[in-house]
Amino acid sequence: MRLNLALAQINTKLGNVEANLEKHLTLAKEAHSQNADLLVFPELSLTGYVLQDLVPAVACRPSEDDPVFKPLLKASRDLDLVVGFVDEDARHRFYIAAAYLARGEVVHVHHKVHLPTYTIFDERRFLAIGDSFRAFDTRFGRAGILICEDFWHVSSPYLLWMDGADILLMTSASPGRGVTDEHIGSSEWVETVHKAYAGLFTVFVAHANRVGFEDGLNFWGGATAYDPDGRLIAKGPYDEEAITYAELDLGQLRRTRARLPLLRDECPELVHRELERILQKR
Repeated sequence: MRLNLALAQINTKLGNVEANLEKHLTLAKEAHSQNADLLVFPELSLTGYVLQDLVPAVACRPSEDDPVFKPLLKASRDLDLVVGFVDEDARHRFYIAAAYLARGEVVHVHHKVHLPTYTIFDERRFLAIGDSFRAFDTRFGRAGILICEDFWHVSSPYLLWMDGADILLMTSASPGRGVTDEHIGSSEWVETVHKAYAGLFTVFVAHANRVGFEDGLNFWGGATAYDPDGRLIAKGPYDEEAITYAELDLGQLRRTRARLPLLRDECPELVHRELERILQKR
C-alpha cells in the first residue's frame, strides 16, 4: 500500500482566519488534482503564530457546526487533511491544536503539550497546555501528530510509537535561528532530529513547517519526509510557499522491522518501572 503525501508550507496572515481558510481550500483542491491522499498544513495554519491577545478572537471548534471547519470537513471528503488552529474547550481554555480530518469527519485532535516560553517564545502566557499523546487510526494505518516543541522531547514520539503509530506527522511554525552562509541552524537541527526519530523508531516521519515573516520572525519552510530507515524521501524549498509531494511505500515498515527489530525488543514495562522509581526519588 502506498500513501501519496502532500506537505503544505504556507505563509499565513496573522489573525485573518478567513483568508487563511481560503488558502487551505485552494491548496486542498490543488493537492487533490495531483492525486494526494493526505495534505498536512503547518502549526496554527489557520491563524498565524504570534497571536498573543488575539487568541480568543481566532479560536474555533472542530465540528460540522463551526463556520471554519464546515468547508474543511467538506474538502476532507476528497483527501485527508491536517490543519492547525486554536481550539477552545467547553470551559473556554485555548490550545494550540492540530486536527486530522477525513471523509467529512474529525478523526483526531491533538493539543500541543510542550509550550515554549523562553527567548523569543511566549506561548504559555496565552495558551493552555495539552495533556496527552494519542495515536489514532487512519485508512493508511495508525498515525500520531506532534506540534513543534512537542518533538524536541523524545518522550513524545516514544509514547506515540508505543501507542501504535507508524506515521508521525510533525507540524511547526519554526523560525529561522542561527543563520549562516551555508544553512539555517534551526532547520539543520530539525532535520537531524527527524531523521533520527525515523530510524530509531522505524516509522515514517513527515514535517510541515510554515514560511514567511511575522512580527519580526522568519519562518523557513523546508518540508521533509523520511522513511523507516531514516532515509530522506522528499524535501521542500526554504523560504517560499510550496507543496512538497512524497510517496510513502507503507510496505517499508515490514521490510525495515524484519531487518531491525527495535520495536520487537523495546520494553515499555521496564521504562514504566524505572520512571516510577525515579519519580518516587524526586
